[in-house]
Amino acid sequence: MNSQNYALLDLSSKVEYALLALLELANHHEKKVPLTMSEITSKQPIPERYLEQILTNLRRAGVVQSQRGSKGGFVLVREPWQITVLEIVTLVEGERKEKENSEAPTLERRLVYEIWDQANVASMDVLGRYTLQDLCQEREARLQQSPMYYI
Repeated sequence: MNSQNYALLDLSSKVEYALLALLELANHHEKKVPLTMSEITSKQPIPERYLEQILTNLRRAGVVQSQRGSKGGFVLVREPWQITVLEIVTLVEGERKEKENSEAPTLERRLVYEIWDQANVASMDVLGRYTLQDLCQEREARLQQSPMYYI
C-alpha cells in the first residue's frame, strides 16, 4: 500500500465545502459586502442544498451572519485571522466522543492508545495552526506564481 495515497484523516465533504465557502467569504471580508449563496457556488463547486445547511450551521455557531434584503447574503462575523481550520472542522463535524474503554487496559492496549493520542494531538496542532487568513494568503501567492490570462 502506498502511504501517500492513504488518508488516515478523512476530509469529509461537509468540512471541504465549509472551508471553500468560508474562503470565499474571507476573500470578500475587507469589502464588507455580503456574498449570496449563488455567488459562492459560482466560484466553488458546492451543491446549493449542502451550502444552505453548512451556512445555517455556521450562522448558529456565530461564524457567519446572514443579511436579508436585495443586498443580502453572508458575511464573516470575525476577522479571517481569528478563525482556525480546526475550529471549522470541530464545528462542522461536531465534537468527537471519547471512545469508551470498557475492557481491561492491558499494557499493549495502553501503548496503542498512546500512539493514537500522539497522532490526534499532532493533527489538531496542524489544523489549529492555520487560519482562513493563511489560506487566503497562500491562494494569492499561488495565483501570482501562475498567472492565467482570461480573454
